[in-house]
Amino acid sequence: MVLLFLASLLLAADDGTTRVRIVRDLAYRAVPAGAPEAQAKLQSLDLYLPAQGTGFPVMVWFHGGGLEGGDKASKVTAALAQRFASDGVAVASANYRLSPAVQAPAYIEDAAAAVHWVAANIAEHGGDARSLFVAGHSAGGYLAAILGADPRWLEAAGLAQDRVAGFIPVSGQTFTHFTIRKERGIADPENTPVIDAYAPAYHAFRAKTLRPFLVLCGDKDWPARAEENRFFVAMCKHRGASDIAFLQCDGRDHGSIIGRMSDADDPAARAILAFVASHRP
Repeated sequence: MVLLFLASLLLAADDGTTRVRIVRDLAYRAVPAGAPEAQAKLQSLDLYLPAQGTGFPVMVWFHGGGLEGGDKASKVTAALAQRFASDGVAVASANYRLSPAVQAPAYIEDAAAAVHWVAANIAEHGGDARSLFVAGHSAGGYLAAILGADPRWLEAAGLAQDRVAGFIPVSGQTFTHFTIRKERGIADPENTPVIDAYAPAYHAFRAKTLRPFLVLCGDKDWPARAEENRFFVAMCKHRGASDIAFLQCDGRDHGSIIGRMSDADDPAARAILAFVASHRP
């Protein structure tokens, strides 16, 4: 914990045109005594904060990696976080425990705990806790989607779902994640669709109370991934969702949709910024 405290001292990063304040390795869950040292890193987040002003919105961002890998400080994640912070939207880039060291729902519980921590603490760093958004790419998109589709996860972490202004899954799975299928011993888990309580699409029956959603996927992503997202949006609309949209990002595949997000004119980033601006309380 001492190392985490020392690592969380305020740093400054320069993206070439503007300065972004970064606070690293903030623990969002208390690590039990005797837990592996690496667990503290997996239950921590980095804050990327606009250098000027206060009262800015904040987006909790979950990295991809199939729920088995990835990191909050990867090059691509850091680049997009700096881009959004330079545009006035703080980013809380969160790690979470990974399979197979843990299994569902441990990583979903971590994601919910991270959102709760940001809601409770972002004001101390200049942010507006009312303007809280939850987003992520691939496996992180799945985490954002399941937190938005099923309010029980955030409620179990101590946060009412209506404290979140909107959810922004990017290239996520809306069926039960294939890693969860693998944990269950399902043969060919990547190609055996399952829709149960771990699937955002399963919770379309809650659509009338759904918080605002912007769902993004590239036109060159895996075809089944794009269709899962369209299915989720279509089902939620059919069941009465009043504020959910699907955006197809042309010329983007599963990797480039996030890899190009730091580009100044990137359509996915522009759409996210517009969504945040239009859904702030």
